[in-house]
Amino acid sequence: MTRRVSLNHHQLQQLLKPENELEKILLSTDAFLRGMDWGEPRFGHPEGKVAAHVREVLDNIDRLEGLGDSERTRLRLISLAHDTFKYLEDRSNPRDWTKHHGVIARDFLQEFTTDPVVLKITAFHDDAYYAWLYEKRHVEHLQHKQLELFQRRMEDCMQLFYLFFKCDTLTGDKTLAPLTWFEEHVSGIDLVYLERK
Repeated sequence: MTRRVSLNHHQLQQLLKPENELEKILLSTDAFLRGMDWGEPRFGHPEGKVAAHVREVLDNIDRLEGLGDSERTRLRLISLAHDTFKYLEDRSNPRDWTKHHGVIARDFLQEFTTDPVVLKITAFHDDAYYAWLYEKRHVEHLQHKQLELFQRRMEDCMQLFYLFFKCDTLTGDKTLAPLTWFEEHVSGIDLVYLERK
């Protein structure tokens, strides 16, 4: 059996290259280190560890054209936090959505930022995928994640959510169907061209 190599704080900083003091602080916490070190290669995430996935999302953000500094800072913060708490997620059935990794990430971030947009997108970053899944397969336990409800929740930040969703989806070997569906069904967003690297 091969032993997994764990990340340390220095390696995490080297990989994710924090651009401001808040990013440095977050990446120096034990909670972030543990979360970034979590994961094995799997469908959608052949890169394995959360840190490698986040690096891909950050690289996609770097490729967005015409992004303002404020949007970029927000997208980076969402990206750093969004999957970091998967290691704490409760996946029991029936699902307790208050223990979804995005909600746990939001709760952690509240100690570091009061930005309601960052907190909301972080908490519900998977909801576009769940809305697609509900529409395509009518999965009963996802009824509360329908597109109409999602659009109401995100109406004040839909463009930024879309940019994050695009950068997140274009990583690993994730299916692009939810993103294509989102771009076809959500009105009021400015579509951006970005291909998977």
